[in-house]
Amino acid sequence: MNTTHVRYCKSQAVRMLESLAMDEALRRYPTVPYLAPRTFRDDTANGLTKCIIAFLKLEGWQAERINTTGRPVNHTRSYTDVMGVRRTIGRFEWVFGTGTRGSSDISATIAGRSVKIEVKAGRDRQSDHQREYQRQVEAAGGIYVIARNFQQFLNWYKETFSHE
Repeated sequence: MNTTHVRYCKSQAVRMLESLAMDEALRRYPTVPYLAPRTFRDDTANGLTKCIIAFLKLEGWQAERINTTGRPVNHTRSYTDVMGVRRTIGRFEWVFGTGTRGSSDISATIAGRSVKIEVKAGRDRQSDHQREYQRQVEAAGGIYVIARNFQQFLNWYKETFSHE
């Protein structure tokens, strides 16, 4: 199996976001002599989510990450047996989250509009629950967008909100 690693190259949009974030940091902390550079990447779902949220906040809008994954619950117990050996019994159990199935990754309010942003990286595709969630958001008058990279999201943002 020959797997070649493709080197990540930042898009112009990500470089622009880094510049905006650095300018904001310099404005907020004018007396700090050296600030660590603000860096972003959009080649993973987590990185793209961070890019979008940071950008929307820098633009003055509200944006937050939505977590619907659930959590593990520890049902293990440790004890020392008669031979003095430390043993652990039990198991971890996964408890599903209480959020709506198919919820988007980011919930934002932009220019007074409810916007739900689904982040898809690589070959990731929408599930049936996500398509149903999209239908519900759009039926209620909200905006639903799928972001695959930061440049594509930025183009959508400018096209959708440039007149406001």
